[in-house]
Amino acid sequence: MGEAPPVIETFPDGAAWAEACAARLTDALAAALADKGKAVFAGSGGSTPAPIYRRLAQADLDWARIAVTLIDERYVPETSPESNAALLKRTLLTGPAAAARFVPLFHPAVTVDRAAALAAHALAAEGGKLDAVLLGMGEDGHICSMFPDGPTLKTLLSPALRPTVLGVPHGRDGAAPSLERLTINLPYLMTSRRVVLALTGVAKRAVFEREAAGDPAVRPIAALIAAKVPLDVLWTEKA
Repeated sequence: MGEAPPVIETFPDGAAWAEACAARLTDALAAALADKGKAVFAGSGGSTPAPIYRRLAQADLDWARIAVTLIDERYVPETSPESNAALLKRTLLTGPAAAARFVPLFHPAVTVDRAAALAAHALAAEGGKLDAVLLGMGEDGHICSMFPDGPTLKTLLSPALRPTVLGVPHGRDGAAPSLERLTINLPYLMTSRRVVLALTGVAKRAVFEREAAGDPAVRPIAALIAAKVPLDVLWTEKA
């Protein structure tokens, strides 16, 4: 018997949805600051999170004591249009949040695996746990850079490993991803006090419901649920 999937919270429009996502993240960061005097936020790339980041950037938090990182990144420098770091800097690290310290996953190392090792070391130095995480999900059911049928998937979804950052090769025969990537693993999500999965559109709601019922060994959403990651699923039809 698997874990029951979390309730999908529905919002009437994109503004209410983005506001709620930002509020959940703000609460988790504030709780971490109160508990230990510092906090770590990990965000996702893609087009979905920008309105959430713009709201979160205005949150009344002691941003100077918050480290900001990514759940995953393409193996490209910030000058690339494919860079998640560049997106985060444009949308989140502005206004009050500009005082936060950014911890990149990309490093200009010889290989993606070497870059991942450097990123893992940097995150471990921040305490090795995440306080608030903003996740998105692809139409194929991937979260972070955990791609269904990918060669690194079972390692990334293994709940028994320590939290780390791993390199992800590009997919073979046209499979995703098209570029090498860096990603945190499931145990990093298991350390978090709050993970917000922000979904938009009818298609993604159906994908989430299908994936939640899947095999946790090979379906990232099912793995999140089975590992009891503290997950809030916030959905709106059109952001």
